[in-house]
Formats: sequence, C-alpha cells, structure tokens
Amino acid sequence: MESLLKRADECKKIIDNRPPLKPEEIKELDSYFRIATTYSSNALEGNTLTLSETKVILEDGITIGGKPIKDYYEATGHAKAYDYMLEVARLKDFHFTEDMILRLHKLFYNNMDGDNAGVYRNHQIFITGTEYLPPTPEDVPQQMQEFVDELNVQKDSLHPVVLAAFAHRRLVDIHPFADGNGRTARLLMNMVLLNKGYQIISIPPVLRHEYISALKASQRENSPNDREFLKLIAQCEIEAQKDYFRMFRIPFPKKDKEKER
Repeated sequence: MESLLKRADECKKIIDNRPPLKPEEIKELDSYFRIATTYSSNALEGNTLTLSETKVILEDGITIGGKPIKDYYEATGHAKAYDYMLEVARLKDFHFTEDMILRLHKLFYNNMDGDNAGVYRNHQIFITGTEYLPPTPEDVPQQMQEFVDELNVQKDSLHPVVLAAFAHRRLVDIHPFADGNGRTARLLMNMVLLNKGYQIISIPPVLRHEYISALKASQRENSPNDREFLKLIAQCEIEAQKDYFRMFRIPFPKKDKEKER
C-alpha cells in the first residue's frame, strides 16, 4: 500500500504543478467522467447498458430500444447524483453530513422508487453470496451518525485514498438503504478523492469479482482484512491518473526500477 500511495502522490504532484485547466477543459473532463463512472458503477450492479449507450442517453436524452426502463433510470439518476457530487466536492468549506449522503441516494434512486429514495431502510436486509449481516434498521441512524462523525475527524489526517476507500467500505457495511448502496458508496468515495485533488475513479466491470471478493474479505467474521480493498482502490486511482496523463499528453512517470535501467 505504501508504494501505491507514494505512486499516486507522485502523479498528483505532477498534475498539480501543471498550469490550471481552462474552464472548457474542466467541463470536458466532468462530462467524460460523468459518462464513464455512470456506466461502470451501474454495470457492476448488472445494468446492461454499454458505455456508448450510456453516452447516448446522457448526452442526447434518447432511450435505447430493447433495454429495460430501469437501466435508463439508473443511468439518468446516477448522472444527477454525479453532478451533485461534483458541486459538493468543490466546496471550500467541505465537511461530511448525513444529508449529503441521503441526497446522493435520493438523486440516484428517485425515479426507481421515490418512497425509498433518500431515506434509511425500515427492514432487515440480507446480502446474497455473503454471510455478512448488516445492522438492524433500528441501528442504522446511529451508525450513520457515528460514520459521518468519524469521516469528519479523519478527513485531514488519513491519506485521501485511504479515507475514500474507508468511506466506501463503511457505507456498504452499514447498508443504510433498501437498494443503491454500492452506487452511493462509490459516489461518496469519489467525492472524497475529488475534494482532495485526486482523480475520479471508475471500477471497471472486468474487476467485479476482485471488487466483491475484496469487500467480502473486509466483512468476514473471522480475521476481517481490508488490505485487498485498499489496494484495489489505490490501483484504480493510479489508472485514473494514467488516463488523465494520456488525455493531456503528459509522459507517465516511470517507476523507480524503470528509472534505474
């Protein structure tokens, strides 16, 4: 983890030392990641839209023939939540609140289930494929309050990539909503990264197995370990930085061993 975080920090420093982006470039980047994160986050949960179909829906407002209407609502809802995530992450006086998390979920989930959008669940849920049991609905409000308090305490002491991974993992642990927990967690994770000057990340669908396995390892009753999850998030951050370097034609820094050659 130490070498991965060092690598991410090295890339961030190069980006930070470049001239500020023009407003048009910021707008282009926001749109690029809006489509990419909407596609990947939904695809991890079984949405059947391709990247190009997601782009058509978000840019042109056109539905895709033969696709479930639910897939369309998930794309448009995620894009709305993404826009809110950008707005909040760029606030000068940034701090975590429960309302922030509730609104992320409401914007994403409102068209699919308005009654349960942006409100904590009122029933016990069970996660297929794992023995992990989320807290009872009665315990959710207290755990969410403690979670937000801990984020605010840790936000200036933990490494931003570690904080982002923790925010994601802990929200999924609590599983406060009837549905849409994973997507809300990934939006919250990216809010942390963006606020701290790192790149917005997408977890590609091809890594779905590794992603779920890493989460399971952090939730298991015996010897829980979040090392693999932290590693995955750090690697995804570096891949997002590589993408940024590619788009702006910046040579990607070589690793120390490559420099020695």
